[in-house]
Amino acid sequence: MCGIVGLFLKDQSLQPELGSLLSDMLVTMTDRGPDSAGVAVYGAEENNTLKVTLQSLDPQTEFADLQEVLSSELDCKVPVQVIDTHAIVRVPADRIDDFSAAMQKLKPSLRMMSTGNSVEIYKEVGLPADVIDRFSIDKLAGSHGIGHTRMATESAVTTLGAHPFSTGYDQCLVHNGSLSNHNIKRRELIHEGLTFETENDTEVAAAYLTHKLNQGCSLGEALEAGIDDLDGFYTFVVGTQNGFGVLRDPIACKPAVLAETDQYVAFGSEYRALVNLPDIQSARVWEPEPATVYFWEH
Repeated sequence: MCGIVGLFLKDQSLQPELGSLLSDMLVTMTDRGPDSAGVAVYGAEENNTLKVTLQSLDPQTEFADLQEVLSSELDCKVPVQVIDTHAIVRVPADRIDDFSAAMQKLKPSLRMMSTGNSVEIYKEVGLPADVIDRFSIDKLAGSHGIGHTRMATESAVTTLGAHPFSTGYDQCLVHNGSLSNHNIKRRELIHEGLTFETENDTEVAAAYLTHKLNQGCSLGEALEAGIDDLDGFYTFVVGTQNGFGVLRDPIACKPAVLAETDQYVAFGSEYRALVNLPDIQSARVWEPEPATVYFWEH
């Protein structure tokens, strides 16, 4: 049992409140998963720049000289913003391969949580309220975001095992449920050139969608393909640079509710996650159908 939330804003005037609204939704789902929590927020894009979210087990040591060593290695300015155990690194888009090589050479113990024009991921072991406070998630602005509070069943309680999982540029996924064929799919995806950092089944689902998107599928088409290819009981909420998608398995035993107004689309594992959203009393509220793809794009 895990808790999932998601918020896709249609009304740009709400963007400064995204972090606050998403945080409230996630804290409400605390009792569905006390092990770890995380969010992905899609903020403003930066021209010709990619944002890389890094995580460290020893941030005071490993982040202390990070900006200096990366700027020296790449021979250009590489700004680093340290936020607790995470750091947001801004890399010239045309130097991202050089950056990855420099990280392997200079800071191999640092973990890349996400890369993209707009996405930032923050996740750690602990309750949602604690994770939100550590990273000031309630202060973040953006166009859409997803969150997760975890009750571990498939793998260890670690930061890397927390959701969201990101396996492609500006892509991420949160998951409630369990995949029964994730080991087979992991081997198939490794054969296709994808890499994995955990044994978590959710990372396999994220990588599967990345693979489909890289093949030219739309988010909707990638989710449709997953109905046939991913076995188990699951509810997925997916984020891309422009979109937000929801999919439940054909049995649909994991709880889910959607709400839509002229201002936003919201998802929660339970309706109580949505009750403090603006004008929720006027929303169209429904339970997503089994094996049915729902997605919205800006």
